[in-house]
Amino acid sequence: MSGLLTNPLTGGAGARLLDQLELAPGMRVLDVGCGPGRLSVPAAERVAPGGRVVALDLQAAMLAKLSKRATARGVQNIVTLQAPIESATLEPESFDRALLAWVLGEIPDRAAALQKIFASLKPGGVLSVTETLTDPHYQRLSTVVQLAEAAGFQRGQYYRGWLGYTLHLAKPSHAP
Repeated sequence: MSGLLTNPLTGGAGARLLDQLELAPGMRVLDVGCGPGRLSVPAAERVAPGGRVVALDLQAAMLAKLSKRATARGVQNIVTLQAPIESATLEPESFDRALLAWVLGEIPDRAAALQKIFASLKPGGVLSVTETLTDPHYQRLSTVVQLAEAAGFQRGQYYRGWLGYTLHLAKPSHAP
């Protein structure tokens, strides 16, 4: 599904996703299921200077492609992490934004994944979930909302697209 990010028929979905997140220099971003870095690299460019992207994926080959892409563009503020999100070691309340772009349905324990992301976001942080109907692991909006609310998230901005949607989920500012 990462090809959707650069496919001209999707109208620059990757740039639009990052625009919606209002990334700024100094922010910390978690890209879960980052693949070859189609979002990680431009996100890292947007949060520089002083910001950082943690790019997490199960596959070493994807992380190697990401590293090659980042090096080619002179991006040095990405840290790669090979692990399943459910058991990844992430610093609590350390991220301003998190991304789950076309990946939630591939995670075996989606509830545990969302709880892990929730714990890693700063109070007021935002998780962006993007789903597309053409994805064989497509997650319905109602499913995502139910899982997210159970993890403690509050529903935020909703962006409907031609074949899918992006939903922002906020960690309440008063979250423990």
